[in-house]
Amino acid sequence: MSGMAGIEDQRTARAAVKLTYDDFVHFPDDGRRHELIDGEHYVTPSPSTRHQGISGNLFLLIGNWLEEHPVGRVFYAPLDVVFSHFDVVEPDLLYLSNERAAQVITPLHIRGVPELVVEIASKGTRKRDETIKRRLYERMEVSEYWVVDPAIDVVRVYRREGDRFGRPQELSREASDVLTTTLLPGLDLPLTRIFRE
Repeated sequence: MSGMAGIEDQRTARAAVKLTYDDFVHFPDDGRRHELIDGEHYVTPSPSTRHQGISGNLFLLIGNWLEEHPVGRVFYAPLDVVFSHFDVVEPDLLYLSNERAAQVITPLHIRGVPELVVEIASKGTRKRDETIKRRLYERMEVSEYWVVDPAIDVVRVYRREGDRFGRPQELSREASDVLTTTLLPGLDLPLTRIFRE
């Protein structure tokens, strides 16, 4: 009986070991997305062409607007966002105001909290984006989190209300909705343009 208890203790000890940023920098450069969330390693395959098209559309829409209104910077994956020693993610897109950018941009990565994080869901990431990552971004005090769902041409927008995200606003291409944000006042993002082929 004591032998079985020892095996269980070893399993529990291994499960309790958290990976850190020091481990993260040694992950292979294999074209897949490697992330740490609360010390647990997550790997995602390379994105699809549809995913990349939507990411490009969003980047161009926001980036072109920022050319005319230089209030901040937009970045796209792959770029590490180091929240803590145990939390390192690669959002599909992120936005930083000029003030925040001056505090968190390093030559290697973002070390701190973006105001806006965008994840484009896929079959393999949808559940993680809506649960584990949403909770991480909420805990790290991201102001807005957008989950873009290419399967149904919908964007769910989570906005901070106090110390939590409020109930998400769901916008759809079918309804010809237009996404706006107080982070970028005056920017209109029609979902027909976000999801255009």
